[in-house]
Amino acid sequence: MGTVTIGVSIAVPEPHGSLLQERRAGFGDAAAHGIPTHVTLLPPTEIDSAALAAVEAHLSEVAAVGRPFPMRLCGTGTFRPLSPVVYVRVVEGADGCAWLQQRVRDASGPLERELQFPYHPHVTVAHGIDEAAMDRAFAELADFEAEWPCTGFALHEQGLDGVWRKLREYVFGGAVVPPQVGHAERGSIASR
Repeated sequence: MGTVTIGVSIAVPEPHGSLLQERRAGFGDAAAHGIPTHVTLLPPTEIDSAALAAVEAHLSEVAAVGRPFPMRLCGTGTFRPLSPVVYVRVVEGADGCAWLQQRVRDASGPLERELQFPYHPHVTVAHGIDEAAMDRAFAELADFEAEWPCTGFALHEQGLDGVWRKLREYVFGGAVVPPQVGHAERGSIASR
């Protein structure tokens, strides 16, 4: 049957997802339009096509025990010089992402794998482009902010054309999004 390359991620919702994708393309990252804006839970992983049903069942189990959590992006970071990446930082929701990615890669499931680097949730906005463009991405998105309730994740497959396409979305078993602690307090202090 052959193999497929899959990935599991949390989508950055609109309008933020398209905005960051356009900015990534504008910095000269040729892969930008083939990669929906996301926070990775499982990096590109090659599996046997026959294992896809087991992967989908496993991800359904992970989603069933998952609960919604607040996500907030703010500012930029970089993995340079270790890796040629500039990213937008996950400043709230990182623990939820770490918990999820651990369960996705659980040793008892079909997606067990070692990571090349320690897990660090982030949203890539520049990858493998020239240093000047990376510096520009780092500076121009330094004030970027977005927040939303994370209510699930998705399974994607990379086509032969290099484009990532969503195969299936998984919604968490819990229906209540916890309050975003601190946001209301900051607003009330500012209005005094």
